[in-house]
Amino acid sequence: MSEEAYVICALSDIPSQKARGFHLGIINEKGEPDSFPIVVVRWGKQVFGYRNRCPHHGSHLDWESGSFLDDSGQRLMCGKHGSLFEIGSGRCSSGPCKGENLEKVRLEVIDGDICVLGLKLIEDEEA
Repeated sequence: MSEEAYVICALSDIPSQKARGFHLGIINEKGEPDSFPIVVVRWGKQVFGYRNRCPHHGSHLDWESGSFLDDSGQRLMCGKHGSLFEIGSGRCSSGPCKGENLEKVRLEVIDGDICVLGLKLIEDEEA
C-alpha cells in the first residue's frame, strides 16, 4: 500500500530560493481536526518543508506575513527571537534554540506539484 500524497501547490508557484507558508487542515493524533502551519522552501528543484513553529517558544517563524528568510536569503529565521535555521536540515545554527531542530514535514515533487506525505489531511467529504 502506497502512502497518500496531497498536493500543496505547483513547484512553479514558489520561486527558487524563496519560502512560502501554508496552513493545512489535518487530523491530529487524537483523531480531531487541527490546523498545521508549514513553511515550504524551494531551492532549484529541491523542496524542504518544516512545521512553522520555532522550537524556542513555539511562535511562527514568519516575522511578517510570508517573510521566512534572513536578509541573505540563505537561512530560515524566527522573526520573534532571531534564531537562524539551515534550510536543508532545519537545524538552528544561531539564537536561543541553537542546536535544536525545526520539525520536518515530508515533501516530494510529483508531476510538477509539491506534495506533502505522512500527514492525514482533512478532505472535503461532503463534495
